Amino acid sequence: MKAINLTKDNFIEEVMKSDKPVLVDFWASWCGPCRMVLPIVEELAEELTDVKICKVNVDEQQELATRFHVMTIPTLIVFKGGNIVKTSVGAKSKAEIMKMLEA
Repeated sequence: MKAINLTKDNFIEEVMKSDKPVLVDFWASWCGPCRMVLPIVEELAEELTDVKICKVNVDEQQELATRFHVMTIPTLIVFKGGNIVKTSVGAKSKAEIMKMLEA
């Protein structure tokens, strides 16, 4: 399954109401570290069935970036039951992202 592109219109349904943990990658196309993380995020979306993998283009969805106080990208946020349980700023390896999902 591909990572789900989030917008302000589908965020509540896909993230806040999800019965699975959700990893959200806040990114931008011009961001070098984001381009390093994005293939890992897409790979995880293909591999994992017990976690929903989503991404937010901060240039297109500034409202969401502001709502979650995303000041630096990439920012990865893990939600469980509609609540933030982990936040990470900066490029991360696949192993580091998997560790975030273990919480």
